[in-house]
Amino acid sequence: MKAWYLGTEGSKTFLEPREAAVPKPGPGELLVKVKAASLNRGEFMAGIGLHKPGPVKPAGQEAAGVIEALGAGVSHFAVGDEVFGRAPGGFAEFAVMHSDETMRKPESMRWEEAASVPLVFLVTYDMLVQNGKLAAHEWLLVTGASSGVGVASIQMAKLLGARVIGTSGSADKLGQLKSLGLDVGIVTRAPDFASQVREATGGMGVDLVVNNVGGTVFSECLRCMAFQGRLATVGYVDGSLKSDIDLEALHSQRLHLFGVSNKNRTPAQRAGTVQGFVRDILPAINDRRIRPLIDRVFGYAELPQAKQYMESNAQVGKIVITH
Repeated sequence: MKAWYLGTEGSKTFLEPREAAVPKPGPGELLVKVKAASLNRGEFMAGIGLHKPGPVKPAGQEAAGVIEALGAGVSHFAVGDEVFGRAPGGFAEFAVMHSDETMRKPESMRWEEAASVPLVFLVTYDMLVQNGKLAAHEWLLVTGASSGVGVASIQMAKLLGARVIGTSGSADKLGQLKSLGLDVGIVTRAPDFASQVREATGGMGVDLVVNNVGGTVFSECLRCMAFQGRLATVGYVDGSLKSDIDLEALHSQRLHLFGVSNKNRTPAQRAGTVQGFVRDILPAINDRRIRPLIDRVFGYAELPQAKQYMESNAQVGKIVITH
């Protein structure tokens, strides 16, 4: 089969097309013929993202497609089912998914939309619902709001009845996000937004922060937080992995700081997030209250161009490749 592999060269990552054997599903796994797969910025960040220095490895993290074969012990799916989920090596003609982390594709979803859901929406559910405990009428701040996670965070927060503030360096991007429910947009790429956040929230601050940007805005995010506020660190596109912490604010404001990553979670923990998402959020995608935002679709052979487009920071939402 045709497959893309990802490697590192200095401070950059590169893609390499290869011919590879069709994988065989192990116990509890599914072999899926890929219809669409989407890009995630963290995979392409050399050294600090999902791809560490070392030999090239199969590229891709999430996909949607049709089940071709079942591994031992799989009883709740059948060959021919249309599914989507986490799919290591998803930038290929075939990929393997674990059945506990695979979801049935609603008929209303296009393949491109299904491929754009698994990582960003599951991460967002983890941040906003499972750990962030975001409630109706609370305030959410999203830095880097036009990213895939940022867009999913806005949509899920509005479904939960929360109010959302987003930052972006582009006024045009923030304007597009207004249609998804963004209440307040702040045009900035600098750590200078706390006063505007305080003003928007009547001086109270936000109840939950989603920090997509990284260490350069971490301290500023703390200054935006309300009493008993929560801060989720999910990305570091700025490449900055360090920041000061105001311990007095952490202590007196009873702040809760947490990270969101699947890297060290157990299969049972990942499966639990999938189950919760299917129960709480997928119905809203099925009936179109939430509609995954696709910025641009590329052909399978155009993955290098899709990567280049992603690295230009031009997109709002997800970038997808299709077969």
